[in-house]
Amino acid sequence: MKASVETVQSVNGVPIRLTGERWTHIVENHDELAGRMDEVLNAIEDPEWVSTGYGGALIAWQNRGRHRWLGVFYRETSKKDGFVITAFLTQKPKRKPKVWP
Repeated sequence: MKASVETVQSVNGVPIRLTGERWTHIVENHDELAGRMDEVLNAIEDPEWVSTGYGGALIAWQNRGRHRWLGVFYRETSKKDGFVITAFLTQKPKRKPKVWP
């Protein structure tokens, strides 16, 4: 198991891990997020809404300013564990079915 970098609580009260491997993946593929780990973690803890993703994943959405949205894909594997898959900035959030609020 990869060492955890940070752990935050999802809106469902599930601890969500952001591992070093996943953070490296995020910043290598979305360099605009380099140095913004706290924002990524905050989106999970305090999203504007959460929608469904692919394969059982969830997407936490947070407005980052004019026409900029941060989307963080994560998975809750149980009531006691989950992990971040990826994160990105976009101008148009995916309007998939909301699961929260």
